[in-house]
Amino acid sequence: MPYVKTKDGVDLYVKDWGAGRPVILLHGWPLTADSWDDQALAFANAGYRVISYDRRGFGRSSQPWSGYDYDTLSDDLAAVIEATGVSDAALVGFSMGGGEVARYMSRHGGKGIDKAGLVSSVVAYLLKDDSNPDGVDDYVFEDQMKTPIKQDRAAFFASFAQMFYGVGYITSPVSQEVLDHFWAQAMKAGLPGTLACIDAFGRTDFRPDCAAFSVPTLIVHGTGDKTVPIDPSARAAAALIAGSQLIEYDGAPHGLNVTEKDRLTGDLLSFLAA
Repeated sequence: MPYVKTKDGVDLYVKDWGAGRPVILLHGWPLTADSWDDQALAFANAGYRVISYDRRGFGRSSQPWSGYDYDTLSDDLAAVIEATGVSDAALVGFSMGGGEVARYMSRHGGKGIDKAGLVSSVVAYLLKDDSNPDGVDDYVFEDQMKTPIKQDRAAFFASFAQMFYGVGYITSPVSQEVLDHFWAQAMKAGLPGTLACIDAFGRTDFRPDCAAFSVPTLIVHGTGDKTVPIDPSARAAAALIAGSQLIEYDGAPHGLNVTEKDRLTGDLLSFLAA
């Protein structure tokens, strides 16, 4: 450590803080493990061992040409779990990271996991189709995300950060420096992974994976999330994952790990301790 090598030779940058019962945190697109730092520090101070890592293609990890599908990403997670030797861990995924939680539960049988958390997660299914009328139109992923990223990635991420944190014309729940930090993390990612992951989180149907959750599961989502709408994600997941608990943050945007960080940290600590 701090690197774990996957079965296809990709180096994943891993952060390992504290000691105690393990908690694994999976970050969202297009960020890095650093986006979890506020919660990670609080968990480590509360007596947990906190493991987070940069997804392949992002942050300080390798930037391979391929492997941005959820089967491979869940295999990457399995490699981190094996390398760190953790068991009876809590696994918490933010946004895109929620998909890795779901696919790990189905593809790897939830090995080593005894609790799961989905925060602002893309689970159950984002893409709008006949089976998912509350989903997001496909042109959003193509015309409003991939195309402008190809044209001017830096400008896109500056604008996207504002929606991510619910910044309005007059007021903002975050500082300019928070927006700058988002931009800096996003710009570390390789372009192939940045684009491929839009296809992965935007078009992967996790509804079949939800049946594989056999551990206590907490779902947290903001009702004001304009990045990942709550109906096809958190509310649908809560209906599909047996025994799950859904907590809705009224009016909160997508990046509630920052805008509602104290509340989220408290809710997650309560869930971990239960």
